[in-house]
Amino acid sequence: MDLFTEQRRAAFKRVEPLPVRMRPRTLEEFLGQGHFVGPGQLLRRLLDADRLSSAIFYGPPGTGKTTLAHIIAHRTQARFAEMNAAGASVKDVREVMADARARLASSGQRTVLFLDEIHRFNRAQQDVLLGDVENGLLILIGATTENPFFSVNAPLISRSQIFQFEPLSPADIRTLLYRALADGERGMGRYAVELTAEAADHLAITCDGDARRALLALEVAVLSQIASHPASPDSATDKARPDGQAAMVIDLAVAQESIQRKAIVYNGMGDEHYDAASALIKSMRGSDPDAAVYWLARMLEAGEDPRFIARRVTICAAEDVGNADPQALVVANAAAQVTLLVGMPECQLPLSQAVIYVACAPKSNASALAIWTAAKDVREGRTIPVPRHLRDTHYKGSARLGHGEGYEYAHDHAGGFVQQDYLGVDKRYYVPTDRGFERQIGVRLDRLRGTGSADQTAHPSAEAPARATEGPPLTDQTRGKGPT
Repeated sequence: MDLFTEQRRAAFKRVEPLPVRMRPRTLEEFLGQGHFVGPGQLLRRLLDADRLSSAIFYGPPGTGKTTLAHIIAHRTQARFAEMNAAGASVKDVREVMADARARLASSGQRTVLFLDEIHRFNRAQQDVLLGDVENGLLILIGATTENPFFSVNAPLISRSQIFQFEPLSPADIRTLLYRALADGERGMGRYAVELTAEAADHLAITCDGDARRALLALEVAVLSQIASHPASPDSATDKARPDGQAAMVIDLAVAQESIQRKAIVYNGMGDEHYDAASALIKSMRGSDPDAAVYWLARMLEAGEDPRFIARRVTICAAEDVGNADPQALVVANAAAQVTLLVGMPECQLPLSQAVIYVACAPKSNASALAIWTAAKDVREGRTIPVPRHLRDTHYKGSARLGHGEGYEYAHDHAGGFVQQDYLGVDKRYYVPTDRGFERQIGVRLDRLRGTGSADQTAHPSAEAPARATEGPPLTDQTRGKGPT
């Protein structure tokens, strides 16, 4: 190493942002992800025993994937190589693999390849790694913000441990912020800075668990205060003024200016899309309007297509409310039509109305169970022929075939009803619950099935939908298993 190499290294370090300078160097400094790096957890045990196997680090930005890889590099006795898939080629990977084989053969030392943004490698590029990873010649650590089950080859997935990183908690973010302010070597400790509790809370919440974003905002706040500080440049490095007070205060207003608007992590075709949609539907199904409207807001704020949301609300109204409140489908369909008509941002109003209505409505999946069960019978059972007396009589020759013979026209009978076989087999698909308006439907069906007489006043069209919510909840036996 010559003098110029050291000068270049020093120049690079001078421009490193605060998140890079404050990157934890040991597992003891590392915050978050206690579910796999905490004492006694899987990854900690593997590292303590120096028995690391190939792994995929998966999670949102700023949660410690690259940091943990660097910590592993200092703990393991294996050779550590690092690449970013955005700029690496297959040739680069092959060179690392060749070096790994040669090193293992000559000294017995294994090689760890940290491949950041592994999802940027296409399927063919990922296949290059398969042989050496499977044979144990190379230990792969791939980091990705995308769901690896979508973006990484299945053979690589099967040969790797999946470690899912979670966003850091506000408490962990606050710890990182105050640690950076106190560190005089790598952080902002050489400046006299006071971070108010309100400012720390704002940064910890607004960063959404992204440590990198929180530390960048802190650095912007401190440096902007230094630039506008009336004191001389030399005094900016003084620990405190003579009165013992901090020379600079990072308050809530400065913190808000430094981090600006919260960025919502949301991939329209990835996990966030499906998870948020699932949460919205399950909240409506679970009759929690507050949770449902929050998930609606999150999806809309993140840029989700409101037409997709409208479709899901309409499906939920039919599947989970059904005849317990038929008006729910009308409201949901109206919201879908208005969404097509006006778009964002106005369509959030009818969507909110529909989501809240569906969430508050009495629930029944009896209609959904009926069609799912009937469809299963159609697919898997014997096809039931149309009974002869129900067959069409309009085409030529139908009378000679006996079609329509014996059919009873319901309106020729009292109450507009007559006992008659309409299926050809004894099968019950629709079993009404006793919740909401479906209670009235059930009463009428029991009367028709039991006595063969009809009471017009009990017909569903004769009364306005009830908003009663009494009745037992759905059990595991009656709860629908349809798609969300």
